[in-house]
Amino acid sequence: MSEDNELSRREFVVRSGAVVGAGMLMSSPLGVLAADGKEATTKSRGYAAFDTSGKLAPWTFERRTPGDNDILIETKYASICHSDIHQMKGHWGVQKYPQVPGHEIVGIVTAVGKNVTRFKVGDRAGVGCMVNSTLPRNKLATLENVEQYSPATIFTYGYPEKDSPTGISQGGYSTNLVVRDHFAVHIPDNISFEEAAPLLCAGITTYSPLMQAKITKGMKVGVAGIGGLGHMAIKIAVSKGAEVYAFTTSPSKVKDILAFGAKEAIVVDDPSKMAPYQGKLDYLISTIPYQYDVATYVSVVKPYGTFTQVGMPVGFQLSLNALNLAASRVNFNASLIGGMKETQEVVDYCADNKVLPQIQIIKAEQINEAWENVVNKKARYRYVIDAATL
Repeated sequence: MSEDNELSRREFVVRSGAVVGAGMLMSSPLGVLAADGKEATTKSRGYAAFDTSGKLAPWTFERRTPGDNDILIETKYASICHSDIHQMKGHWGVQKYPQVPGHEIVGIVTAVGKNVTRFKVGDRAGVGCMVNSTLPRNKLATLENVEQYSPATIFTYGYPEKDSPTGISQGGYSTNLVVRDHFAVHIPDNISFEEAAPLLCAGITTYSPLMQAKITKGMKVGVAGIGGLGHMAIKIAVSKGAEVYAFTTSPSKVKDILAFGAKEAIVVDDPSKMAPYQGKLDYLISTIPYQYDVATYVSVVKPYGTFTQVGMPVGFQLSLNALNLAASRVNFNASLIGGMKETQEVVDYCADNKVLPQIQIIKAEQINEAWENVVNKKARYRYVIDAATL
């Protein structure tokens, strides 16, 4: 190749805003640029929903071309969140299909954009519920820990994304992911990929409100709903020295709950089981993703204590009894995941302190069965998909 042709090629790479280095692009197994130097979309394979049935099937699709502020990640593991099921079944509104779910994703960086300094090829990286933003780089940098509340944020799957060949963002049950570097975190070497994956949603969604509530040693903390999120809430609160009371509708989980470090496991097969705990707790976090008697759970919190809802039921609606809430005089709030600084914080904290999720590794062909188990409360406690089987 002549020197003039080589210079033209370099100029094209810069202008196209794909990733740095023509040699790296050409050698990337994920093929961001075609061999003739023309811009190409990013090929991907995954499991997608095609309708509201909740049944997923293999799908080959294309992602947007990585830009100057993006990184390309080869997925190693992606875990299953109940939110995946709610959204694919249309419980949270009308969806566009095909749609690939998954927002607990870990893998290896295989390409970086020219503006990216936080990551390099070969880094271990993780992605949670956010992947992009319509804000320019300088504006996005000012949203410390409130990215999830910005109307400019593009969530990991099902959100309109201008440059996406499918018109929407596509999630992590797939072989790769294109993400703005701002929305990726580093996965430290002292935690396995498969154990790190659930921290990107289950971990941060419980860690953030617990830290906002300033959970400290000796506080009495309740956790309602002991699934993927709830079991992490127990472990995080216990690691902070809290006295944890776990409320579950599954008697089969009692032994596990106590092993996680909870002081008590209360099986709520009747509302009367809550009565002995009325006004006892300083704080309660509810991860319950269904309609339930909120006021009964609120009643176990002390007056002027705090109740936080993080579980998202069908239609995002909860039924509240105003009189019962008033009688409890509890500060009621809700919380949405956490910001990117907090997300890196929880990954590092859990890795350093061995606050790890209880997981089950599955193959892609087992996804539909795993979804049924999540719905039927049989998961123990986070299914993690081996992306090599996609």
